[in-house]
Amino acid sequence: MSARERDWDGVRLHVVTGKGGTGKTTLAASLALALASGGRRVLLVEVEGRQGVAQLFDCPPLPYEERRVAVAPRGGEVHALAVDPEAALLEYLEMFYGLRRAGEVLTRFGVIDFATTIAPGVRDVLLTGKATEAVRRRVRRDRARRDAPGTDAPAPFVYDAVVMDAPPTGRIAQFLNVNAEVAGLARSGPIRNHADRVMEVIRSAETVVHFATLLEEMPAQECLDGIAEVAGAGLNVGGVLVNMVRPPLLDPDTLARAALGETDTAALVQGVKAAGLEHPEEIARGLADELVGHALRVRLESDVRDRLASAGRPRYELPLLTDGVDLAGLYRLAETLRDQGAA
Repeated sequence: MSARERDWDGVRLHVVTGKGGTGKTTLAASLALALASGGRRVLLVEVEGRQGVAQLFDCPPLPYEERRVAVAPRGGEVHALAVDPEAALLEYLEMFYGLRRAGEVLTRFGVIDFATTIAPGVRDVLLTGKATEAVRRRVRRDRARRDAPGTDAPAPFVYDAVVMDAPPTGRIAQFLNVNAEVAGLARSGPIRNHADRVMEVIRSAETVVHFATLLEEMPAQECLDGIAEVAGAGLNVGGVLVNMVRPPLLDPDTLARAALGETDTAALVQGVKAAGLEHPEEIARGLADELVGHALRVRLESDVRDRLASAGRPRYELPLLTDGVDLAGLYRLAETLRDQGAA
């Protein structure tokens, strides 16, 4: 692994967003593993209710409860939590009003679901609130004193970092800007105070928003638009996570000529004949077409890479896992992120 310093020292909440199909959840899980490596404790929070994290780590569906899902390279742990708005609201009612039993009654009548439907800002406060509470949470003081007697220093945090697998790019600024969402619903009182505490964490230097994308036009444009929107909302933009990157198969000169349609078909025919294959001319023409297509794709990806670089944010490139994403693949992606300084 390289000796490069980590880009996000001091950041404790990593929000990962991206256009659908970019592998956002995979990258969030890989980032959590990378951050936990070396003995740290990281919480991975899922807020969309798809149980994608459980599938990646090959474990049962996650409840509304923090559970360890992986041991990180060189020590460390990844815990995961699937945030359910209904359970989060019950917890909120219990914490601030002591009304958990009343909340359970409301749940049976569907009132909570109705409330979060007509006031989606409340739903987002509950979802983001759980992640930001985990960022602030410290080890109980009696345990801290037992582990480090004779010190009055603040108790250590329960988690060294929290990674949120957030909604897609098109909704991320609205999702995170919970103060604006609840402004028309609650200008004062516990809900507004709760939103203010959430925003203290989200707007702090301890929080950044990372963007997952591909080397393709539409995901890249949505990534750039999302970066501009998040920055415009006063939130901190993190890095660009470029997923499913495929290396060029040929040298630059050959690719440049092929992109112009210049292929040595005669040499291809000779190669096919040397391999003892039938219909060498037909196979050579097919190979030439494939070569031109590959060269054009590489040129397009180079153009997209330049556009992403224009955002001026750290960029990390993750390889395409040709065998699919399994637990071994997550560890490989985590190591790649660490090698590039993301964790």
